[in-house]
Amino acid sequence: MGTMDFKTDASAVTINLLLIVRPEEAASKEKGQREGQTEGGRGAGLDGDGNGNSRSQAPQGTELHGQCSPTDPREQTPPITSGPDKGTQVTVEIHHEDTSPQLIKRLSLGKGSQRLRGHDNKGFQKTEAPRPPGAKDLHVYPWDKSSLKSMPVDLEQFKKLDDYALKVNVKNSVEELVKALLKQARTDLEKVRAIWMWICHHIEYDVVGYHNKSQLSSKPRDVLQMGKSICEGYAELFEHMCSLAGIQCKKLSGHAKGHGYKTGQTFTGDSDHAWNAVYLEGRWHLLDSTWGSGSVDDSFTKFTYRYNEFYFLTHPALFINNHFPDNSNWQLLKPTLTLKEFENNMLHNSNFYMLGLLATHPETPIIQTVNGKASVSVDCRSSTLFMFKLKGAEEQGLMTLEKHGMKLDIYPQKTGSHKLEIFAKPSKAEASDDVYKCVVEYVVECESVDRAMRLPKELHQPVGPSWFSERQGFLRPSQRQPVLHTNDGRCSFTFTLGKDISVLTSLHGDGSGLAEDMGRRHVLQIQRKNQIELKVHLPHAGSFVLKIYSRKKSDPGNYDYIFNYLIRCLNTEVKWPAFPQSYSKWLQDYEILEPLSGLLPANRNVQFRLKMHGIAKVLVQAENTYPLTQNKGVWEGTCSTSGCREVFVMVHENANHSFYSHVLKYEVETQ
Repeated sequence: MGTMDFKTDASAVTINLLLIVRPEEAASKEKGQREGQTEGGRGAGLDGDGNGNSRSQAPQGTELHGQCSPTDPREQTPPITSGPDKGTQVTVEIHHEDTSPQLIKRLSLGKGSQRLRGHDNKGFQKTEAPRPPGAKDLHVYPWDKSSLKSMPVDLEQFKKLDDYALKVNVKNSVEELVKALLKQARTDLEKVRAIWMWICHHIEYDVVGYHNKSQLSSKPRDVLQMGKSICEGYAELFEHMCSLAGIQCKKLSGHAKGHGYKTGQTFTGDSDHAWNAVYLEGRWHLLDSTWGSGSVDDSFTKFTYRYNEFYFLTHPALFINNHFPDNSNWQLLKPTLTLKEFENNMLHNSNFYMLGLLATHPETPIIQTVNGKASVSVDCRSSTLFMFKLKGAEEQGLMTLEKHGMKLDIYPQKTGSHKLEIFAKPSKAEASDDVYKCVVEYVVECESVDRAMRLPKELHQPVGPSWFSERQGFLRPSQRQPVLHTNDGRCSFTFTLGKDISVLTSLHGDGSGLAEDMGRRHVLQIQRKNQIELKVHLPHAGSFVLKIYSRKKSDPGNYDYIFNYLIRCLNTEVKWPAFPQSYSKWLQDYEILEPLSGLLPANRNVQFRLKMHGIAKVLVQAENTYPLTQNKGVWEGTCSTSGCREVFVMVHENANHSFYSHVLKYEVETQ
């Protein structure tokens, strides 16, 4: 049963027509009809790089497309469209008299069934001519985020079948190959799966043939013998093997955002890629065995087998991301997309979805800066780690991690077009998977530069606290924003430590000549039980990075970098000295109450108040030595800075010992 949609100025009227057509009649009608133009017109040739992976890992290659021969005009059934003067479109779906959901004769290898025989097609039952997709084949667009596949698939249950299919080694004929593969396949889904796995792992992309079409053959027999082909050969072999297995399968052609794709490009001319649709459980499904098999390098000279599960029975609302069929019916979507919409849509490659990412904002691949800033965000299901590159460098951006994604503000420091790549990896990645993969690309068009947001080179991504820093033990941050503005050059950060960790911090300026040891001394750590406070005194105005490291107290190894903040001060009068220098005997839970400044005034009496425990005596050594007395856990006293350049605080750890240990060192101003 089909529907006719009459669209007029007044209203839309839907009329159901029942067309009873004998199977052979339907087949001949389909064969005789010419392929329809897509709603958006014909597409355009390809030359871009859409699905490349992060350069920060071993090259992952790009998803493939090959030049395909023009589609047979009889292959696809278009909508029947009325004359241009009426402005009315009529779609008639033709179904056979036998309206059972499965229109193919199943080939069973069970007891009493017809056996597969010989090296020709005689042992196989013939499949009926594929019917065009109808209403029950369609999926709603946009993606509903429910599943990556167009039907329920349990990959664990496929494991035994997959392993078997990979080991099948038959190259003498396609018929013998299918016969061998079907020994372990019972359902139509299992048959398609076995064929898919075999092709993806045994047919390599012919990069030489791609450049020299005269040497190419896409005939299934030749593809099997050679063990290589381009997309056309993959799709024809898949279609032929499915036909032998009693599965309705169709080779589709169209445009693809594959190897060489450039963000925002248009598509014109003949189609450039081929893939397949298979009919399973009463519905059409899409797959691409070329892209499932592996990838080519950037120079398109080397193919690498790299199995990609994503392109097996891909949800049509995801498949349309990078596959635009010549006949829009084969999008299997309602509503269908125009070519223009396909060109303008964000390209989310397979890594994007396989990592559990859900959406990007904005949803257009080309974005404009506003007052020198552009913002991007990514939504995901679970905690994911991200990084980015703007024109190949990880700088001029502020990226913050959130529980269900990330936010990124970009501040290009040059006008013009900038390529923005975003990479991701699972937060619990195994060692072998511990690489960032490119998941999405933008082009950032910058008309004006915000010089005030030139970010320090020392700034690491992500910026600010997140679920990742919480996982490392830094809980309940007092400052949740990644950027802190201070007018007087002073600020403080507090955390609750959820683990038994030692903390190390350092302050870094950009081009300010702040040496690393001095950078550490501009941050004062105060630990009170499981609370830690970081006091920061900036040496001058500007942008600074506060880096925070930690290590387990039980592990005496190196400190691991955890996260950082950006601290900004515009007040040019700010000039804070460093905190006093501390030595190894100064423990993490000791605290300086005063003097906080590491630079003492000359010829003055200076008050000292220090919180230290487990100490027998405390002395302050200047020109003379001054003892401090203990009062409620605080060591107090005064010291004169006359006649000296340095002042040391020393402790007598044990009353029975005769030696002192240095714990703090102060400088004295020169006159």
